[in-house]
Amino acid sequence: MRENVVEYLGYYCDHVYEAQDGAEGFALYEQIHPDIIITDITMPKMNGLEMVEKIRAVDQETKIIIATAYLDNDFLLKAVELGLVKYLTKPITEDKLLPVLQKCAEGVPKNDTLFCIDSHHTFDTKDSRLLKDGEMVILTKKELDFLELLVQNAHRTVQYEELNSAVWQGEMSEDAMRTVVKALRQKISKESLKNISKIGYQILSREH
Repeated sequence: MRENVVEYLGYYCDHVYEAQDGAEGFALYEQIHPDIIITDITMPKMNGLEMVEKIRAVDQETKIIIATAYLDNDFLLKAVELGLVKYLTKPITEDKLLPVLQKCAEGVPKNDTLFCIDSHHTFDTKDSRLLKDGEMVILTKKELDFLELLVQNAHRTVQYEELNSAVWQGEMSEDAMRTVVKALRQKISKESLKNISKIGYQILSREH
């Protein structure tokens, strides 16, 4: 059933992630921070309500839908307490799922924190993360500081003096800078980081 729902959601959503139990689901939530979560109640390791309680302890905004075969009063009270958008009664069918999904999508704010580097890479300025096709790319601290500074100033060239101060605290060497630039070009693309001779670097977005 999960595989069928994931395949169906793929027609409507840019990115769909699946987990086989509550523990794996919560780990994915911490990594991805999705806009909408659909969860069953009965799952191994951590059930759906326990997972939602952990999420709601730190996040009141993410839209959460619970699929259930139970409609007793205790569940309904718990659903209200956890701020669920909707519950779906099993079996889950297209005519039940799509209206709920549309309702959730209407309430999801447009993400203006994503800077599009190219067709595969984006930088999340809110969480300071480089993403490749939605998956986080591991960066060293220097690589992250360098890239974040360029993204924050994408409208202009960031001068060497600024990079020296912000990334290396005044102790930058040419070799150190070249090492970071080379590593970043391998993780995004060579064309995305433009060197302006004798001035500094600028990051190019796919709109350029």
